[in-house]
Amino acid sequence: MARIAGVDIPKNKRGVISLTYIYGVGRSRAKEILATAKVDESIKVQDWTDEQIGNIREAVGSYTIEGELRSETQINIKRLMDIGCYRGIRHRAGLPLRGQRTKNNSRTRKGRRKTVANKKKATK
Repeated sequence: MARIAGVDIPKNKRGVISLTYIYGVGRSRAKEILATAKVDESIKVQDWTDEQIGNIREAVGSYTIEGELRSETQINIKRLMDIGCYRGIRHRAGLPLRGQRTKNNSRTRKGRRKTVANKKKATK
């Protein structure tokens, strides 16, 4: 396994795919990185030379990725919550924040169903 930006990327996959294991690197950014480092996309990671790995590390270093990106995202969410805007309130409540309906779906954000018992009818 090659280690880039503190992440062990799989060596038996193509370069473009294996770079996506780094948080903040998708397909298009992986292609950019490999183009900058002058490495062919179709070559598997196990076939990279030490020089190519060094060039890729250098190219990856110019982007905000992994821990720095995660902390930046968390800071942005905390800021929204602190100023009390709509999105911040939805984050705080654990509800979807982009206008989705919540009556039936949104189980990913709300978590497992919490069954509430019905009120018992009063007897005469």
